[in-house]
Amino acid sequence: MADNNVLVETRDLMKVYGNGVEVRALDGVNITIRRGELVAVMGPSGSGKSTLLNMLGALDRPTSGQVFVDGQDLATVRNLDRFRAHTVGFIFQLHNLLPTLTALENVEVPLRGQAGSGRAHHDRAEQLLELVGLGDRMDHLPGQLSGGQRQRVAVARALANEPALILADEPTGSLDTQAGDEIMALLGDLNQSQGATIIIVTHDRHVAQETRRILAMQDGRIVDDHRVADAVTEDLHALARSQLGQQLLNGDAVGLAALGLSQDGRLTEEGQALREVLERVARK
Repeated sequence: MADNNVLVETRDLMKVYGNGVEVRALDGVNITIRRGELVAVMGPSGSGKSTLLNMLGALDRPTSGQVFVDGQDLATVRNLDRFRAHTVGFIFQLHNLLPTLTALENVEVPLRGQAGSGRAHHDRAEQLLELVGLGDRMDHLPGQLSGGQRQRVAVARALANEPALILADEPTGSLDTQAGDEIMALLGDLNQSQGATIIIVTHDRHVAQETRRILAMQDGRIVDDHRVADAVTEDLHALARSQLGQQLLNGDAVGLAALGLSQDGRLTEEGQALREVLERVARK
């Protein structure tokens, strides 16, 4: 990757599972993500989004193709544990905190064995918990924290080693709406104030719309890649990708007849108008 502003790049990325019956979890994925981007990878279950995240985090190896992160071809990295520890921060749906350690101690875990004194690690963990709004919860065990607070600890832990890339797999999936909104606001603030590059896997359109760019996946492929616009345009993007939207874009008069959008084998005036709107959105 010659462009230093490019943090993540995949080239013809393939991941095939199965013996006999082949399942292509990733099917020729090509993406480029620049430093400082806040990106959502969205799609239904089985679309390949979590598999893609695992490839970017060096948690799994592709069947073929290449993954570059921070200038490194992951196929040539000898010590993947060291790479992950220094380059990637992970946030999981179930936060994966150690239940017998305090919030502060959980954030210190990635710093153990790294350069610096114990005092420096302690200070770093304190600073990060302050950053995520938990300065008054540092000595609490995970069981003494709410779900949203536990996820904030997980965010602080992901930032501990100042990673180039943060990967979040359904970070709001186990939270209620308010806590989920707070976590997304926190990630947005970190992206803006810290310049953190964050990729979020989600099936939730509301979560995806809180990012700056959405990659939509289906059947192991990127089927849409666009910058986040206003809420109405985002709803139209979602409609364009739906079965109804595809019927409109393809002029499926038979399939649309029951909805009153076609008559006598032709789109009605309303159906044609909606089709034209979706065509404009799909081209963006």
